[in-house]
Amino acid sequence: MPNDPLPQEQHRQQAEGVRERAEDGRQDAESARAEAERFRRLAEEARQVRDLHREAVENLREERERLRVAGETARTAGEEARAAAEAARQAAMDALHATADTLQATFENMKVVEEMRRTLRDIRSVNKLESN
Repeated sequence: MPNDPLPQEQHRQQAEGVRERAEDGRQDAESARAEAERFRRLAEEARQVRDLHREAVENLREERERLRVAGETARTAGEEARAAAEAARQAAMDALHATADTLQATFENMKVVEEMRRTLRDIRSVNKLESN
């Protein structure tokens, strides 16, 4: 039976089936490799987006901290300005009181001077009358 064409044909068909399955397996492997490469690129893009997001979040955190510090500085400056304004108000009130005291003392001195003038006029009048 070695000359029987049927077993050779069967072997050839079997070999052709194995070859087709191998070709299908090779194509499947290439498709899987291409799919794996696509997933690798997607994963790399996702890492880049994550890194950009992380950097943006860090920049926002730093900006928020700078704003907090600026706000604290402004608050401190406002408190210092308020304290300076209060001190200036108090100094103005003290100056006003000192001016009032000075005016009162000046007024009292003027009254004394006026009283002294009256007294001098009276003395002159009496002296004129006595001399006549």
